Amino acid sequence: MNDLMPIPCVLMRGGTSKGPFFLARDLPAAADQRDKILLSIMGSGHPLQIDGIGGGNPVTSKVAIIGPASVPGADVDYLFAQVRVDQQIVDTSPNCGNMLAAVGPYAIEAGLVPVGGEATLVRIHNVNTGKLIEAEVPTPGGSVSYLGDAAIDGVPGRAAPIALTFLDAAGARTGQLFPTGKPIDLIDGVAVTCIDCAMPMILIEAASIGATGFEPAAELNADRNLLERLEKLRIEAGERMGLGDVRNQVTPKPVLLSRPKAGGDVNVRYFMPHQCHPSLATTGAVGIATACITEDTVASRMIGRRAPPVVLSIEHPSGQLDVKLYQRDGKVVAGILRTARRLFEGHVLAKPVTQRGCAA
Repeated sequence: MNDLMPIPCVLMRGGTSKGPFFLARDLPAAADQRDKILLSIMGSGHPLQIDGIGGGNPVTSKVAIIGPASVPGADVDYLFAQVRVDQQIVDTSPNCGNMLAAVGPYAIEAGLVPVGGEATLVRIHNVNTGKLIEAEVPTPGGSVSYLGDAAIDGVPGRAAPIALTFLDAAGARTGQLFPTGKPIDLIDGVAVTCIDCAMPMILIEAASIGATGFEPAAELNADRNLLERLEKLRIEAGERMGLGDVRNQVTPKPVLLSRPKAGGDVNVRYFMPHQCHPSLATTGAVGIATACITEDTVASRMIGRRAPPVVLSIEHPSGQLDVKLYQRDGKVVAGILRTARRLFEGHVLAKPVTQRGCAA
């Protein structure tokens, strides 16, 4: 009926993030053509993403691409794409644990995973990192349940609980928990921990760069001097971690740490990387908690090293997020409770891609 390209799509909230979910078969196999379509769909290059379905914020400018598993031991593949709001850049280097919460329900309803009783275990292969994550999805009566009594800070109301278990999350991008070879580095006179666990991050004590760590996200986002200092630290950390020039990548993520005030174990401000997260990334929580149980990191120096099995409560701008760390088969695994919701299903309309791979 028109000259736009319809693509089957489901809009879903996963944890404290939101974005379109696609079956891999419905998008081009070539990365350059796929990314041009995603930029068109999301409306990137404009602060409001006014010509697309993106929400004008990094937590609402995310995409999940789901397909049959390509590795043994998994049920589905999950490729995550962080689509920049202000620039026409698609970054598939990181995982996203919040969007991950919606992968299991989506895969079941797409017919990729059969229902397995009152709860269905979905084994997810994150293509970005090569890691496996288990999601336990409520499926009473043979169908996915989104309604329930679980609550997570950063999302209003209650929903059905989805239990995520990160299996051997260390070395998600670099193959090493500490890619620089040590738990503490000195960058520009600041002691930092460069850690790669579920998400490459640079952990910084807030006081060491003149912050309290309790500033509201909006206040931090308006502090240009602080953001410039964090970006300088992040770029140098990326080089030292073997990630190369990270100016056009969203990893490593800078994280400010401080002692808790609300009964938790540690307080954080997590950056994405150029805006403070309104709550906390699930993958970020896994890495921060792992730093808390590892000797001589910025985190364990600050709060005292904790030993698994342990539940660590991480304070963030919207509340708290709990991470359960324990041993399985000799490795530390991390468990987190999230929720998800199916919001819209139908077709999203993209600008066609020319033979040169550019949006028309």
